[in-house]
Amino acid sequence: MEPQSYSLTPEEERKLIDDEFADLLQGYIKSNHRKKVDIIERAFKFARSAHEGVRRRSGEPYILHPIAVAKIASREIGLGSTSICAALLHDVVEDTEYTVEDIERQFGKKIAELVEGLTKISGGIFGDRASAQAENFRKLLLTMSQDIRVVLIKMADRLHNMRTLGSMAPNKQYKIAGETLYIYAPLAHRLGLFSIKTELEDLSFKFEHPAEYARIASLIKGSEEKREMVYNNFATPIRQRLAAMGLTYEAKARVKSVYSIWRKMEAKRIPFEEVYDLYAMRIIFDPPSGVGEKEMCYRIYAALTDLYRPHPERIRDWITVPKANGYQALHVTLMGPDGNWIEVQIRSRKMDEIAEKGFAAHWKYKIGGEGEEESELTVWLRTIKDILDDPNPNAIDFLDTLKLNFFSSEIVVFTPKGELLTLPSGATVLDVAYTLHSEIGNHCIAGKVNHKLVPLSSKLNSGDQVEVLTSQSQTPKSEWMSFLSTAKAKTRLRKELRRVQMPYVEEGSRIFEKFLADNHIILNNNVITKILGRYQVQTREELFLKLGSGEASIDDYLNVNTSSGAKSFVSRLFSLGFGGLKPKRIRGADAGQSGQTPDSNAGKINTKKVYVLHDDGKESNYIFADCCRPIPGDDVMGFLNYDGKVEIHSLTCPHAQKLKASHGDRLLAVRWDKVASEFIANIRIEGIDRHGILQELTGMISSSLEIDIRRLNIEAKGEVFTCSLDVKVSDTSQVDSLCSKVLKIKGVRRADRVK
Repeated sequence: MEPQSYSLTPEEERKLIDDEFADLLQGYIKSNHRKKVDIIERAFKFARSAHEGVRRRSGEPYILHPIAVAKIASREIGLGSTSICAALLHDVVEDTEYTVEDIERQFGKKIAELVEGLTKISGGIFGDRASAQAENFRKLLLTMSQDIRVVLIKMADRLHNMRTLGSMAPNKQYKIAGETLYIYAPLAHRLGLFSIKTELEDLSFKFEHPAEYARIASLIKGSEEKREMVYNNFATPIRQRLAAMGLTYEAKARVKSVYSIWRKMEAKRIPFEEVYDLYAMRIIFDPPSGVGEKEMCYRIYAALTDLYRPHPERIRDWITVPKANGYQALHVTLMGPDGNWIEVQIRSRKMDEIAEKGFAAHWKYKIGGEGEEESELTVWLRTIKDILDDPNPNAIDFLDTLKLNFFSSEIVVFTPKGELLTLPSGATVLDVAYTLHSEIGNHCIAGKVNHKLVPLSSKLNSGDQVEVLTSQSQTPKSEWMSFLSTAKAKTRLRKELRRVQMPYVEEGSRIFEKFLADNHIILNNNVITKILGRYQVQTREELFLKLGSGEASIDDYLNVNTSSGAKSFVSRLFSLGFGGLKPKRIRGADAGQSGQTPDSNAGKINTKKVYVLHDDGKESNYIFADCCRPIPGDDVMGFLNYDGKVEIHSLTCPHAQKLKASHGDRLLAVRWDKVASEFIANIRIEGIDRHGILQELTGMISSSLEIDIRRLNIEAKGEVFTCSLDVKVSDTSQVDSLCSKVLKIKGVRRADRVK
């Protein structure tokens, strides 16, 4: 993509850079950190000189990016001079001839260590070198155990990159927005950086679904006046009551983000007008002298429930048991005077700062300064270390394992000795066993929940007392993986299974190498992809395990002595592998699936240009993946597979999320052209049942709209009916037209497409 027009004169540029740095310094001086202005000024001059003459893709001087990252680290995360210097210098070693040793000589060991950590995980996120973002992410997590500030500065870097994403090529926008939503937003959530998490989600959504983002943002703006009136009616009595208590406080409305509103609309299949909890009220107070924060929260809660009726099942006490990321607050949902439920979040000033700035804000309240680790963070880092210790996990498995704990809602259970364990919702007895120790998990046979004997697959609820029962004769089973919910448990089980299976994997590797050598096949990604597909396995390790354990044989599938079909298959492997990459020896330890070398056909498609999708009814220049079935008009992306074909995925498809996070070099920005084919769309209709409504529905769809119905299922319970039907359509506009006309039928309350 061509850089945006950039028309500042050199003098104007210099003034812009000086003003931006002055603004950074001003914010730092106003903070409560020690005033080390001199070292920050030296870091700025060093970075400015190192990046002299270099520009971003937008055309602006490169130094503006490190200044912006430093500003986010300082103001939005709350970091001090060491981190500000590291942020200013974070690209110097990566992009210039200066070394980490040069940084250490100029600025000392601590700043140099942070810059080195940031350099290790950079990997050229905006360049062609960033092919497997999962590996990059693993490096990022490895540095966290050394100094959490590395990942906090990385968050600032990612946020600024997202804020300036408009200057990137469309396929890079998909890649960066996708991995941000898949990796960085959940990580920000886990670190307690809630405002940054929300902005990352919204920016990702804006680039992936621009039309939907604009529509929801417009609806939010359009309903602002009405919302303000509802909020003031609700808030005025509360303000009067808090003032009467003599409290110093701040009360404000927090509107839900565009992304969270969209997710709720998608998950509940409701229109914008039915998202009632568009906002929450937040009360932030300064505790009066002699009154504890927790006590004051409950006093405010009592005052609120004197005014309004609380929802009995929507009270959340995150003060007594804080979330694992340090979040503390008391949440209560109240029935407002207009009949709508409104959530109120009650926090002290300290709780609010920790809620917005995460673990970084803890440092403000610690005597030891910004370098001290927090207990909650230490526990989480230990979990991360367990995952990283997993011998050679597949990159995608690795990300999935981490995501198990990133977005999970939490439950609290107790051991027989009263020890408190925080686990993700859906955790089982076996999760508890592995959380306590690998050996306890490996030998777990059952559990006692509230003194009642239960199987190890039993799901737990908050407040349960859990005792784990073990037996030395018990051994881990592969099927256990299906009922584990915690990252730690999955990692420890996988590690033990690998230990038991390794001899078979090594034997399978030997059999496989002999097959390649006997048939003179050179191993490359095309060859291994075809073979994995033939055996219906995902990774080389699974293939080797099948071969080594005798579950499958080369003779059964691939040997030239078996059948003409097998001979043909081996011939194709030979042609794919002949003259390809140099032979690569595979061992059991290298069992993760590879995936970066493209097929020879791949070079015919320019991934940097928008790929136009067309289908004349006989031939199309794309294929649909099995995981999702989008139709023309949906927000989609292309993925260049290893056969050189363009696979089309819906942007919301779970598999597409993984592709965006780990195969950015194969993504394509696409747009629909004329498509002659027809597609199946599933429509769900709900309403009040009455005589003749089914005939009216089917008549309108098949006769008036001339749409072909392929499947119809209707069910009535009491006075309410639900109807699910598959129809043949050409694009999304036909679906929208169908739904809007169906909604005009008397009794129909809802009609929308199920994606």
